[in-house]
Amino acid sequence: MAEIACLNGSSDWIDLDFVERERTPRQLMELGIRLHLSELSLSNTVRELKRFGVNRSRKAVHNWVRKCNLQLADSASPNHVAFDEMVIRIDYQQHWLYAAVDPKSNELLHIRLFSTTTTVLTEIFLRELSEKHDVKDAVFLVDGATHLQTALRRRGLRFRYEKHGNRNVVERVFREVKRRTSSFPNCFSHADPGTAESWLQAFAV
Repeated sequence: MAEIACLNGSSDWIDLDFVERERTPRQLMELGIRLHLSELSLSNTVRELKRFGVNRSRKAVHNWVRKCNLQLADSASPNHVAFDEMVIRIDYQQHWLYAAVDPKSNELLHIRLFSTTTTVLTEIFLRELSEKHDVKDAVFLVDGATHLQTALRRRGLRFRYEKHGNRNVVERVFREVKRRTSSFPNCFSHADPGTAESWLQAFAV
């Protein structure tokens, strides 16, 4: 169970009082719930749990979420979106973490991990964000990164250069990711990109 150490985000908001004779360790139940709430399918959630030696059915995972009385967050319509990226190291290989945050509510709207950073990948991130939330009228707060601004322009989304102010909320998200990952800031050790992204998607919840 050593791998669980790098998945140490707080799950205090998950109420497992319904557990009586559940044979799955509570920490892995929490992980399964967090993964599914982050919009991972039941099949993929079951597959991720198998990495830790837990074989449960899709129905079992669905029942955990139902008994906890948890639901996926409704679609948001933010006025502003803080948008940025940072480097994440997975076994010393660089990957890029994209994040979008509503500075008014501090809600993390979307998070994604890519093996490189390009304008095209930035557009993919923005398309996925637009599918989850109504951001067509939002003003994106960005730094001076040219590819971020180019992708926003191509998608027909408004943006404003902002070095500090409301854009700082996305920096706070990045600092929290760094704090929670293992070994030293911004590095996942002994994990593959799929596992790292699963943790990050759960963290977004």
